[in-house]
Amino acid sequence: MTKTPSAPVLGTRALNRATLDRQLLLRRSPRSAQEAVAHLVGLQAQNVKPPYYALAARLEGFTPEQLAQPMAGRETVRIVTMRSTIHTHTADDALTLRPLVQPARDRELTAFRKGLAGVDLDRLAVLVRELVEAGPRTMAELRQALGAEWPDADPQSLAVAARCRLPLVQVTPRGLWGRSGQVALTTAEHWLGRPAEPAPTPDATVLRYLAAFGPASVRDMQTWAGLTRLRAAFERLRPRLRTFRDESGTELFDLPDAPRPDPETPAPPRFLPEFDNLLLSHADRTRVVPPEYRGRAWRGNQAHRTLLVDGSLAGVWRLEEDTALVIETFGRLSRAERAEVTEEGERMLAVMHPGTSYDIRFGPVVRTCL
Repeated sequence: MTKTPSAPVLGTRALNRATLDRQLLLRRSPRSAQEAVAHLVGLQAQNVKPPYYALAARLEGFTPEQLAQPMAGRETVRIVTMRSTIHTHTADDALTLRPLVQPARDRELTAFRKGLAGVDLDRLAVLVRELVEAGPRTMAELRQALGAEWPDADPQSLAVAARCRLPLVQVTPRGLWGRSGQVALTTAEHWLGRPAEPAPTPDATVLRYLAAFGPASVRDMQTWAGLTRLRAAFERLRPRLRTFRDESGTELFDLPDAPRPDPETPAPPRFLPEFDNLLLSHADRTRVVPPEYRGRAWRGNQAHRTLLVDGSLAGVWRLEEDTALVIETFGRLSRAERAEVTEEGERMLAVMHPGTSYDIRFGPVVRTCL
């Protein structure tokens, strides 16, 4: 009997460099902001500023206006998609990925059944669409209008139902760099001036995920998408994919011609925003987050802005009142590493806050969980 050769093993460092390359973090890319948002299948955008910092870390010559302009032009939007979180997507992806993850949004509503007792969700969707397409509405306005229709329902549950049943986008000026504005919502179709398109097949989305986050396991992609039962799509694609195993034996899939750099490829420091998808899009995050630092970039439900050194999570950072960039590392950096981090910090500040004078300070080494 011929023994089937086992899949090659990719060590943690090899996975790290491959993923950083896909994430445009080994070297800055000349892509446009629109091209990068599409390649990365969206940027997590719980807050307004993270997508801008995410692109500053990834793109050569980036300025905040390069993302703000397509957002103002309705080529890019903020919408709830993967993991029930707000993402910045291209218009095309907003109209297709949201239908793909709709089953997860439907499941999300089961947690609010008690607060939605007696609510006709189909009727709710019709009413919400009429309201927001007549003019963008805030969540408070939606709660008030829906509460008048269903006075015995929980107001927050009604608002969640609106978000889950319809593809609601946050209209500008919310999301524009240097502008302020409360969250006001309308449907993606109304804002973009065209109907939703058929959802992409799971197979097509697997290929896009691997291009941006691979090599990866089935569980990794399910974690990223917030979906279940994706094994069948991977199995259909198996003849077109390469397979590997990580050091724990988990099967990994990848595009045959995707970059898998030498594990010793240098990885420059990078300042990433809170909620960056690099740290959120795998079930096993050890390729980027050393086990001893697990949970260190979070406090409760709040994520910190993170620092990568040699491709891995190495600390957190913050801006203090437009006067200082404060860097707190989880371990001691060498003199050369500190110099590289300082240089990258200066570059980030020049891109994101030109004309503003910031001191760069290294705070105490953080040895306990934040």
